[in-house]
Amino acid sequence: MAASNVLRSSAGRITRFRSSPSQNTLPAVPTTRAGFSTTPHACKRRTKDNNASRGVSSLYGSGPRENLSMSDVPLPKPRDFKPKIAMDENHGLWGFFPSQGKLLWTPKETEEHGRPWAVEELRKKSWEDLHALWWVCCKERNMLATSKVELARGALGFGEREIEMRDEAVQKSMRAIKHALTERYYTWQDAVDVAKSDIEIDLESQDGQAYKPSAYEDEPETSDAWTEQPQRSTMTTKPEKEATA
Repeated sequence: MAASNVLRSSAGRITRFRSSPSQNTLPAVPTTRAGFSTTPHACKRRTKDNNASRGVSSLYGSGPRENLSMSDVPLPKPRDFKPKIAMDENHGLWGFFPSQGKLLWTPKETEEHGRPWAVEELRKKSWEDLHALWWVCCKERNMLATSKVELARGALGFGEREIEMRDEAVQKSMRAIKHALTERYYTWQDAVDVAKSDIEIDLESQDGQAYKPSAYEDEPETSDAWTEQPQRSTMTTKPEKEATA
């Protein structure tokens, strides 16, 4: 019974403590708004997309939409200076282009070319002419290869067929040059074989004179007696008379 009385007294105290609002509630804190409030009304920007640098461009020289403290100060202008670079007008790299300062030919200009060289025509050319013509064809192919790269880079969509036709004509000329040189090489090789079998030709001569004719035998001396004709006597003699008895 004593234990139940103790529990009843403690429960009564708890209920009395909860029922008294004046003792348990805290005083209300007054709410105030700070002067640096970050509400949308206070931080609203004047630009539409909230970009403070909108309209400022260093490339086009446009300034901000609002005047700043340095807006009326003239800005320094760069010096109008273009350095002149010395360039060789006959530089070898110009050979990769149609002409000096020209990047590409038009399709009509590319089609204007002659026919390839024939082998019959090249057989009459000298070694120097064939050598010069070979390097002219090499420069032409280099120029056409550069034009192909520029057409592909620019995606122009024209000129490929004309370049291929011109390149094929140049390759035919180069094949004809090799044909003529091969014929000359075989002819020279045959001549060397014939010279080795000739006793009057020394291919290993140190003095630079390969042809050394052998000494001919001295011709026998002939008298001029056979050329002399006998002289006929002009005196006429009478026959002697027969002796008479």
